[in-house]
Amino acid sequence: MSKISYKPLWKILIDKDLKKKDLVEMANISNFTLNKLSHNGTVTTETLLKICSALNCSVNDIVEIIED
Repeated sequence: MSKISYKPLWKILIDKDLKKKDLVEMANISNFTLNKLSHNGTVTTETLLKICSALNCSVNDIVEIIED
């Protein structure tokens, strides 16, 4: 079974010198959603699109699929 990892998202934040709280404000997402992302939880495609729009990137840039 495959798993989703948001490790690329955290790398982008580091590269852009942004903190997670900056992402919450820029993408207009909740702290609850941020917590789900931090634990590689499931979020909506709408959330992913908000993040991509805020960071000017694509979904492939913030998500990776980990195969077992």
